[in-house]
Order: sequence, then structure tokens, then C-alpha cells
Amino acid sequence: MLELRDDGVMSGRLFLAATPIGNVGDASARLREVLESAQVIAAEDSRRAHRLISDLGITVTAQIWSFYDAVEEAKSPELIERVLNGDIVVVISDAGMPTVSDPGYRLVQEAIAQGVVVSVIPGPSAVLTALAVSGLAVDRFSFEGFLPRRSGERRKVFENLRHESRTMVFFEAPHRLIETLVDLEAVLGADRRAVICRELTKTYEEVIRGSVSELVAWSDREILGEITLVLAGAEPLAASSPSDWIAHVATRVELGESQRDAIAEVARELGVPKREVYDAVLASRRDEKL
Repeated sequence: MLELRDDGVMSGRLFLAATPIGNVGDASARLREVLESAQVIAAEDSRRAHRLISDLGITVTAQIWSFYDAVEEAKSPELIERVLNGDIVVVISDAGMPTVSDPGYRLVQEAIAQGVVVSVIPGPSAVLTALAVSGLAVDRFSFEGFLPRRSGERRKVFENLRHESRTMVFFEAPHRLIETLVDLEAVLGADRRAVICRELTKTYEEVIRGSVSELVAWSDREILGEITLVLAGAEPLAASSPSDWIAHVATRVELGESQRDAIAEVARELGVPKREVYDAVLASRRDEKL
């Protein structure tokens, strides 16, 4: 049950409420309860919020505010004020948990600064659902969010993740999926294992597992729906040599990093002293001039 003050009035509180990622049957009883009790529902898309309420078969009396990225900073103080005045404010995104690649992060920061209680209604998560069904290692993973729209920037991201040993989860738009996989193949190789999760929990759910090259071939078609991409982590690094260090630094510099940053990152990833990498690069440049 939601908390009541001594006078029987509902205490002001900010709720972050997870919504179904596809199948409305995954909505929790607590989600229904908090939506029915709210005075304000801050929704990433107000039209989807009305559709969700209809699908849940509940009656709400709350004001429904549009609360998307472009207005989050401007509307957050007013939402906090509503909570301070005793209202229940519920934040929902189009699907899954607010703040996770969705609006809400700045609002939570403001709430914490103002001493407002923030509670979570847990529920469906595309990240965890895709990870669980992928068949890849789940003991350690990282969520990398949405990838850049431009190929060069995506390749920089993949280069930075070249030696990441954890399983990685990405969101991607369906019309960019094949371009992303082509970039992935170019940077990390054709044999890295990956999984495309499309329309999770929905009627036409698909889970396609394979090497990156196999997924490139599969994706050469019209693809619709929500996409979550799961990528296997890198194999443990074998013992490296100065020639390996030089090659890794050169690749990073070609992708736009400064030599200084490239040397630092290569040293960190390979577990060797930065000075040794720097000396190897410097020696290589001297040899080229001879």
C-alpha cells in the first residue's frame, strides 16, 4: 500500500515506474495501484500513457504531463514542487524503466537535492530481458545505451570497447541495424558472437544468435520494431609485444584520438606501463625516418 500521513492524506512522493516493454500482461499490480493513486503522471509520450491506461483497464484522475528529453529540465522544478505539496508524481517512459536511456535522470537529481523521497516500481527491462535470453555470459555485463548515428562515431565506440571482457548490451534503431553490424564487423571482426533481440515480449518476437558476419547477412532486409543488440565480451588478451602496442595506438589515432590519449588507453587495456608504450611508439617513429 502507498504511504499515508497521520491525517490520512497520501504523502508526497516521486515514483519511477517501469512499464511493459511489449506485453501489457507484464504490468505489475503495484504499477496499476500507483497510477490510480497519482495526482500527476509525467509520461515520455502522453499518447502512449493514455493507451497504457486503457490497456490496463484502470481509471486514473491524474493530470498527464508530456515529459520528454527536451522539456525535462524545464518541468522538473514544477514536478518537485508538486511532490513537496503532497502530490504523488509518477514518471513513466514509453517502455521499461525511466532514466535508463529515457527521461528522468535530471528529475531524480533535482529530487535528491530537494530532499524528496524517490521510490521505484520495478518491472520489465529490455536490457535484462535481452541479456537473459541471449545465451551469452551474464555474470558481468555493461549497458552501452543507444549507439551514435554516424558510422565514424560508432566505430570509435567499438574501438574503445575492443578489449571489454563483459557482455555488452546496446539499443539500436531497426533502420540502422545493418550499418551498425557492418561497423562492428569492421572493428571487432566477423567472428565475435552477438544476438539480435527484436520485439521482445511481443507477438512477433525474434531472437537471432550468431557471429557478427552471420547477423550482417540476416539483417540485409527490411527490419521493423524495437531492437536490442547483445555482444559477447572480448576473449582474455594474450601476451602482447611492442609491435601490438604500436598497432593499437595507430588504429586509435586513425579513428581520431590524440596520440597521448591513444597511448594511455592502450596501456590501460593491455595492462602495460604507459611509459613503455610511449617509448615503443617513439622508437617506431624514429625507425620510419631512417
